[in-house]
Amino acid sequence: MTSVRVGLCEDDAGLRSVLARALRDEGFEVRETLTGHEAVEVFTGAPPDVLVLDIGLPDADGRDVCQALRAHGVSAPVLFLTARDAVPDRVSGFNAGGDDYMTKPFALAELMVRVHALLRRSGAAETGGTGVRLDPAAHAARVDGRMERLTPTEFRLLAALAASAGEVVRRRALVAAGWPDGAIVHANTIDAYVARLRRKLDALEAPERIETVRGVGYVLR
Repeated sequence: MTSVRVGLCEDDAGLRSVLARALRDEGFEVRETLTGHEAVEVFTGAPPDVLVLDIGLPDADGRDVCQALRAHGVSAPVLFLTARDAVPDRVSGFNAGGDDYMTKPFALAELMVRVHALLRRSGAAETGGTGVRLDPAAHAARVDGRMERLTPTEFRLLAALAASAGEVVRRRALVAAGWPDGAIVHANTIDAYVARLRRKLDALEAPERIETVRGVGYVLR
């Protein structure tokens, strides 16, 4: 079969070795990473065709890593691996930009089927991303040599806006990305967070600005 690039981010050495070997036996070209920071650095520069991403990484939440990659223009389908199987955990994974979800322990045969299914459904072109770089390990935004720390909610909101740069992101989509499932979020709460993000983008001298689309949502241009 034609070589397909699979990104793998898993900190458990034993599981990573088993997964990498099984994927290579399927004919895939596998690029391994151990941390969220490494995954963002490696897969932003060389996007895989599909990414298998552990949520419980030592330096970052895998969902934040996924959001950072989406914000940087990486549109490859993401299969999350996690030990948590509660409905809110699964919902938050999909809201973070994930495409599929497997709970540990799992059968290798099922993982392979899911990877192949994601590849069949995939076809979106990579986008250019934005000038702002999101760092899930430091929970920060960077522009050139400058850095601004972000709260977890600020990080998720900026990632959602950056992943759809140039497009209007509706308020309900921002609520889904920024807060746990079922949370009650008032309109002025979103406005307050956007105001804080605007100040931080200004401090970074970022080329992007967050614009308000009245009655609809926000767009990062």
